[in-house]
Amino acid sequence: MILAHAISTRRSWLAGLFGLALAFGSFPATGPADAADAPVVVFAAASLKNALDEATAAWGKETGKTVKISYAGSNALAKQLESGAPADLFFSADLAWMDYAQKAGSIRPDTRVDLLRNAIVLIAPKDSTAALDLKPGVDLATELGDGRLAMGNVDAVPAGKYGKAALTNLGAWEAVKDKVAQAENVRAALLLVARGEAPLGIVYASDAVSDASVKVVATFPADSHPPIVYPIARTKDSANEDAARLLVWLRSPAAKPFFEKQGFSVVGSEKKS
Repeated sequence: MILAHAISTRRSWLAGLFGLALAFGSFPATGPADAADAPVVVFAAASLKNALDEATAAWGKETGKTVKISYAGSNALAKQLESGAPADLFFSADLAWMDYAQKAGSIRPDTRVDLLRNAIVLIAPKDSTAALDLKPGVDLATELGDGRLAMGNVDAVPAGKYGKAALTNLGAWEAVKDKVAQAENVRAALLLVARGEAPLGIVYASDAVSDASVKVVATFPADSHPPIVYPIARTKDSANEDAARLLVWLRSPAAKPFFEKQGFSVVGSEKKS
């Protein structure tokens, strides 16, 4: 009896938590199994916002369909999917969190595709005089002074993980690890620099393009961190066939300019050196 009551109580608590998440916007309230004209619900990494907003608006104008996008850190979105949050597509900022979603049974592996690449950059407020060469032995700590280095959470947010890997490879991590201001996603890290609350930050090149109040101080060498790849897939429980159509369109040449405008490169179309 006690065990049964505990299980019932836990189920009630989880149901209440799920309801609160819907009420306060942690994920969209529209389920993927709604009517055929239901909006396509996309869970997307925060760094995709500008590009994906413009791309899906163009697709919507072309088709008359509606897209609702929930932006957050890829880690948070993958865990929401695992908890049963309703979505049709998952667009991750790294392979690891898409792997997580696949192992959890949250996506359809046969729809998964690597779509975009990105780079990470060191940024500063637009009026900063900071100048650094991101090479082995770089003295980032001295440039920071008493300030903080804004980054996504280095244990979970893809941009933060890439940034930590790069700093470690350049021999700079130990000197700055106690000066890091960790944010819940890369756009939150960008905002800290844009507001002047942090003198330096590490974000994606696409984030730097999106905000005129910051400037790029330097780009991290591509070999200082794992390749930055953005995979996309349809979720396991999606019943909205418009999601499949949107996925095809996002992979088509029609969507390419929207991503390239924001600093991404489309996998398979990179220029050969």
